[in-house]
Amino acid sequence: MERFATLHGNSLALKGPQLNVGDTAPTARLRKDLLSDYDLNDAAGSPRVYSVVPSVDTPVCALQTKRFYQEAEKLEGVKFFTISCDLPTATGRFCGAEAIDNERIQCLSDHKYVEFGSRYGVLLSDLRILCRAAFVIDASDKIRYAEYVPEISDHPDYDAVIACATQLNN
Repeated sequence: MERFATLHGNSLALKGPQLNVGDTAPTARLRKDLLSDYDLNDAAGSPRVYSVVPSVDTPVCALQTKRFYQEAEKLEGVKFFTISCDLPTATGRFCGAEAIDNERIQCLSDHKYVEFGSRYGVLLSDLRILCRAAFVIDASDKIRYAEYVPEISDHPDYDAVIACATQLNN
């Protein structure tokens, strides 16, 4: 079954499966910078939040990244990631301009491989961006929260994401 998200009411097809609570979280290779990969397996054994955004250079995405950055300080046992198809240089510039420390929230790029987008069902291949989503993964790699935001310009349910991550942190 084909799935869609909207951007200002315009329908866009999503590529990949819809993941649900209880599913095993797929792994994927992403870029930390122009030369270095990051494998999501490297975070295995820890609870984590994947904050998925179309581009950190847009207002809602910037706010989403900053909100989860603030929340990450309160949940030291949870790893936080912002994932987009932005080039690593763009995410690096954004993090520098916003004083976002990669130790608290790591910004990763799916631009080169688009494995994350394809495996998590968030790839808008016509635009080569990811739709807005949020996932909470437990230490045993099970999805405990999955939200595909239907209208890309809307925010995810921050409170629900943080409540789920807090439960895993205790």
